[in-house]
Amino acid sequence: MHRIFRTLLVFVFLAAAGFAADTPMVAEWRKKAEAGDAKFQELMGECYADDASSDGVPKDDAEAVKWYRKAAEQGTALAQFNLGVMYDNGMGVPKDHAEAAKWYRKAAEQGTALAQFNLGAMYDSGTGVPKDDAEAVKWYRLAADQGNAKAQYNLGYMYANGRGVPKDDAEAVKLWRKAADQGNAYAQSSLGNMYANGTGVPKDLVQAHVWWNIAGAKGHENAKKNLGIVEKEMTSEQKAEAMKLARDLFAKLR
Repeated sequence: MHRIFRTLLVFVFLAAAGFAADTPMVAEWRKKAEAGDAKFQELMGECYADDASSDGVPKDDAEAVKWYRKAAEQGTALAQFNLGVMYDNGMGVPKDHAEAAKWYRKAAEQGTALAQFNLGAMYDSGTGVPKDDAEAVKWYRLAADQGNAKAQYNLGYMYANGRGVPKDDAEAVKLWRKAADQGNAYAQSSLGNMYANGTGVPKDLVQAHVWWNIAGAKGHENAKKNLGIVEKEMTSEQKAEAMKLARDLFAKLR
């Protein structure tokens, strides 16, 4: 189970709002941050953390941590998440998974889907917190309900394996379809598995081919192997149908 380690949501927001990340603007941000404005403290953290910053601020993880902490301590959810990221990766601070979990939790409790997903993954793997499948499911579900594709995939995995919830293959398929529709290759490959085996859905080699084809096109190696295997069991008509369905679906996927 992999966690998301970085987000640039603030910069995305600013670009959409028409702000230019130039040096005079950063000077204004710094002035407001130093005056205690949590929003601009978060922004300064992003400036220092960004690898490809165009704002003239040199990358400095320790400075990023300093500004994230100031904003996080004022309750800014994105800063809490990003501070967790820094502890999770040992960027600007010694690596400390327990401290990462603490900050992820604060952001997760405010509804930040990325933090909910990361916290779920920590409970899933027992990293920084005691391993607890029920807690992992709880946080994955909160993130999945907000549309987080990785959380949808991981929650589907929990249902498919009966971890933290009663085993429910149909629910796993439903969740994997949501993630697959967002372009998650792991979910797409898993859907192929379910259709090939008739698990949670009626057995359908055409649909198995469709999803393995799509996942394979994204570089999923197991999907590529399975595609070659299932083709040996299909008629030429089935393969032609599957190829058409895959082309049509691939064009719609994000």
